[in-house]
Amino acid sequence: MIVIQNVGPRSPARRRRQWVKRLQWGVLLVLMVLIYGSHAPLIALTKVDGQVPFSPSSCVVMIELAKLLISLATLLLTGETSALRAPPSLGLVAPYAVPAVLYALNNNLVVLMQAYMDPSSYQVLSNLKIASTALLYSSCLGKRLRRAQWLALGLLMAAGVCHSYSSMGPADVERAEAEPSLKLHVTAWGLFLVLVYCFVSGLAAVYTERVLKSQQLPLSLQNLYLYMFGVAVNGVTSLSSVANEKGFLEGYSAAVWVIVAGQAVNGLLMSVVLKHGSGITRLFVISCSMLVNAVLSRAVLGLQLTPLFLLPVSMIGLAAYLYYK
Repeated sequence: MIVIQNVGPRSPARRRRQWVKRLQWGVLLVLMVLIYGSHAPLIALTKVDGQVPFSPSSCVVMIELAKLLISLATLLLTGETSALRAPPSLGLVAPYAVPAVLYALNNNLVVLMQAYMDPSSYQVLSNLKIASTALLYSSCLGKRLRRAQWLALGLLMAAGVCHSYSSMGPADVERAEAEPSLKLHVTAWGLFLVLVYCFVSGLAAVYTERVLKSQQLPLSLQNLYLYMFGVAVNGVTSLSSVANEKGFLEGYSAAVWVIVAGQAVNGLLMSVVLKHGSGITRLFVISCSMLVNAVLSRAVLGLQLTPLFLLPVSMIGLAAYLYYK
């Protein structure tokens, strides 16, 4: 009789590996939430006389370039350089151009939509991208969601709407009444644009996940292809805007470089989530980051939180429980 010890499903070694894996995922997700949540307060700290002193389009290019360089360095450090010795086939690399085009389109849509709706309406309506991502995730990737999970995503979207309204304090209302241009308004064209924005946002996330999971390549190499196109596409789109705005690196301060570094790290961590996890996890990260954003805005910028803030906090917690239980 042969007895093999500690190989069953409840062996200490197996449980230890599971806990290490959970801990790694926990640290990764918390780090992403903190970086996402600190993005808006950091941008607010860079403002001079109420205006952002740097070109947003050049900042996007620098973020993509940083992700490209980090991916290349990771590829070299891990010794997986055999793929770089010969030019890759067009069929292998071409799919990575699609996310770059989709994200560049969304960046321009965000700017364009501001002419057809007020910022608060945009913040509320942009939560529709949770629904679009979930629908595309289910239909394009063939992932069947339980009714409890659909309910969780509905709660997540409702939490985003509640958070948008809870962030409007009395000062915001008085300012909107004093300045007609800030009053709540959405035109038909603005509603169409926000629907396109939400669809493209969901499509970009789902398509990227599909590409990363369908090819058996090292993630660092996939990131290299992905951000190579990201630098190229965003570099081309930034040429005209930078010419009409500011110099490419004009107005860059230490806080701006922190933003660049943080968003670059966040983009690479998101690749890990899409490769080994799920695009739905990305939605929970973004939703949780709203809470970090609110707390940091109060601590750093002195903004006041309304009692309604506790409602989206509870809704996000309930949504996470329903989806992952």
